[in-house]
Amino acid sequence: MNDSIKNLLFQCAVAASFSSLLTSVARADAEIYNQTLKSTAWVLAKSDGETSSGTGVLVDAEKKLLITNFHVVGNARTAVIFFPKLKDSKPVVERDSYLKNVKTLGVRGRVLAVDRKRDLALIELDRIPADVSAIQLAPESSGPGEAVQSVGNSGLTEALWVYTSGTVRSVYQKQFRTGTGEHDFMVLETQSPINQGDSGGPVVNNKGELLGICQSLSPKARLVTYCVDISEVKAFLAGDWKPAPQPVADVLEKAELTFAKVDGDALEVSFEQADKVKQSVFVTAEVEYFQQADVRKVWALAATLKEAPGIDITMKLLQQSAQTKMGAWTIERTKNGDYLVIYVCKVDATATPRTLKSTMEYVAKLTNLAKKDLTPTETTVDPASVLNDWLSN
Repeated sequence: MNDSIKNLLFQCAVAASFSSLLTSVARADAEIYNQTLKSTAWVLAKSDGETSSGTGVLVDAEKKLLITNFHVVGNARTAVIFFPKLKDSKPVVERDSYLKNVKTLGVRGRVLAVDRKRDLALIELDRIPADVSAIQLAPESSGPGEAVQSVGNSGLTEALWVYTSGTVRSVYQKQFRTGTGEHDFMVLETQSPINQGDSGGPVVNNKGELLGICQSLSPKARLVTYCVDISEVKAFLAGDWKPAPQPVADVLEKAELTFAKVDGDALEVSFEQADKVKQSVFVTAEVEYFQQADVRKVWALAATLKEAPGIDITMKLLQQSAQTKMGAWTIERTKNGDYLVIYVCKVDATATPRTLKSTMEYVAKLTNLAKKDLTPTETTVDPASVLNDWLSN
């Protein structure tokens, strides 16, 4: 056998081996996809009148717990969850097939807890379909170069349960800001084409173990995506779950308060006082937070002054700030030079309707009482006294 024939046979053997390897890898990827599919859900939530769409992953079948991103559920406290329907061992990917059969395929979910810093939310499901199973959590974080795969419900395509593969770029602590606020968590950075709608979905290794949760796409780099690392997911699940704040409009309605929306994100409630004067009190719809502390601002305007308050009034306001049960006085200057005297307090965003109502009533009462000291009163001048005064000079 001459050298040319040997070389040809060698090339054929290499090509066959490479083809076999590719077939083996493709088969393995398909197995991981089918395995991950059993834990992956399509998440729909309605917040501020708009319906958001994302992905979630079942992490505890016994407790019926599903994890997604906070920015997927937003202010919503309920969600509708769809797990994939299989036909001939393949998932039905058309969205309408699920929406038209929501009564049979949909699962109701209740948002138990949120963590804005990690951009995570925990949803408790009413039930778990028979062919659904919880995903296995990876024992530790990944490392650069490791292959990763994910399943999501990108809004850029008509199909659900879309497969994506890539590699890990790095794992590190990252602080950054998105439209839902400030984030600070261990990031699993990958080179994967993740899109809007994939948020909240699972990122797994070649064993099908959860390595992270899809979170966002870098706006400044190509194919750079950020995922919440498995270490943060475990810490969230093991931590104290704080109840997720309810939309402030819902809380006010439960408190049987009539309110109106004003410019910005505030809602206004009018309280009638003992002197029959109506005092407006405002509460923010947006939640302010630091780590696990969620608060809303409640405030009322006591007076609008043309000149800055004098030392006597300022000292009195400072004393009241130290003595009042909650909140403090603040003075803000407007663009046209007026001075606004405002009483401000912060209330836990997870407070009950009765607690929020009591807080707002307290702010109304305190502000109304302060108006007498802050609003200058016009003195009545006796014309005869003025005439006598002028004649005497």
